[in-house]
Amino acid sequence: MNTAKHLNGSSLPPLRKKRFPYWTKTYLPAMLLGSLLGTYLDLYFVEKQIYSFPKRPFPENFSINIAFTLVVLPTFILIFLYLMKQVNGWGRAGIILFLSLLMPIMEKLLEILGMFAHSDEWSHLYTAGSYFLFLTIVYGFFQWMENKNKSQD
Repeated sequence: MNTAKHLNGSSLPPLRKKRFPYWTKTYLPAMLLGSLLGTYLDLYFVEKQIYSFPKRPFPENFSINIAFTLVVLPTFILIFLYLMKQVNGWGRAGIILFLSLLMPIMEKLLEILGMFAHSDEWSHLYTAGSYFLFLTIVYGFFQWMENKNKSQD
């Protein structure tokens, strides 16, 4: 009698190790990093009274807009990373620059809609610079995760 068959009670071949889909190893960690960075930055700036979110879900529980940090920001990062994979080096630089310059416009629109307010100390140039740095960090982390996963395969 075959010992292996006897021990597990089956003549079936052993199950192959299940692999996670590619996107869960690269996109998901970058989306999580971006969401965490965005959440902590929002908490910091709201606590310092640099800006606020007058209209937000669950205002009695959260001082920040959790819909932004849990839904909008991860979705934005997913689209951003997908676009970054489609272009070359200059295209990636252009996307980061374009989105960084677009964010102050979006911020102004949110102010008009009453969803965002900032103190007199805040400048929309801070938003452009912050998003430039934020997107660069998230994309750098994404590339690092890609390289790490390729070396493990």
